[in-house]
This record gives sequence, structure tokens and C-alpha cells, in this order.
Amino acid sequence: MTDIEEVKVAVKALDSKKAGNIRVIRIGDITILANYFVIAEGTSSTQVKALADEVEYQMGEKGVQPKCSINQQGTNWITLDYIDVVVHVFLNETREFYGLEKLWSDGEEIDAGQFLND
Repeated sequence: MTDIEEVKVAVKALDSKKAGNIRVIRIGDITILANYFVIAEGTSSTQVKALADEVEYQMGEKGVQPKCSINQQGTNWITLDYIDVVVHVFLNETREFYGLEKLWSDGEEIDAGQFLND
């Protein structure tokens, strides 16, 4: 799969479980960490876990496994690292506290809605 196909699978998986405020940031031109960040939030630690599990399941169905999965702050922030695409699923308060969108504001924000059409 290409990195943009991975982004699409992740966004659709997050949307299917009612993730809030899904954002896609293209960071490949400003760092070697990844090409894209996908950032979303849940309203409870249970939903955060369910969102991350769904991304991992849907990516696995496409034959892609995360190289690393990190539960930071318990289940308030889960990171799934697919090398070119890194998915961050936050509890909404934790997302506000860390402000990844602000930290990576030099990246190009891409409308996540475009990945839901089809």
C-alpha cells in the first residue's frame, strides 16, 4: 500500500467508530519521522482504545501491521506507527494539552473528508 492509501484506511476506520476531529497533516517535507500524521480523538479512554483497535484491525485486513504501538498516558493517547503514516488517537483533553497540530503547524493540513468519499 502507498502511504496515502494507508491514510485513507486509517481515516475511514476512525470515522467508522465516530472519532472526533480527524486531522491529516503531511509532514514528509519537514521531517524524516513520517510522511503523514493522522490525529483523532475519543471522548473516553474506552473509545480511544476502540478507535486504535479499529485502525489496527482495518490496516491488518490490508496486510499492514504497525511497526510500533505505544500507549502513552494509559489509554489517553495511543500511537500506531506505520513508518510513513503515524496515527495518534487521543482522549480529547489529552489532545488539547499536547497540541500536536500546533507543534506540526509547518506541515500541510489535508482535508480528512476527502478520504471518506467513495
